[in-house]
Amino acid sequence: MYSYTRAESRERSRLFRRGFRQAMADCVDSKVTARIAAIDAVAAERGQRELKALHEVQATARQNVAAAKAAERTAPRSDKAAARQARKDAEQRLRLAERAVHKAERS
Repeated sequence: MYSYTRAESRERSRLFRRGFRQAMADCVDSKVTARIAAIDAVAAERGQRELKALHEVQATARQNVAAAKAAERTAPRSDKAAARQARKDAEQRLRLAERAVHKAERS
């Protein structure tokens, strides 16, 4: 997964266009390709850190759902509604976390 900042995206696009023009003229400067590779390496490393953090959030959300289900099962009748709502909220947070992980893994 790559995670580019806006400045990196702009610079990479500019360098790509420059490299494309140089390729058409058959005189590609190695500094252009090296800079693009450096930007890609930084973005890949940042993307891996972000993906790892998303996986940690997802694991925490799964634990919270399990705890909420256990609390709902053991809740007295008077507290069942609140426990059910807490479980539904935890499941919603888990779905959001899973969606974010899936989206990040696809990019």
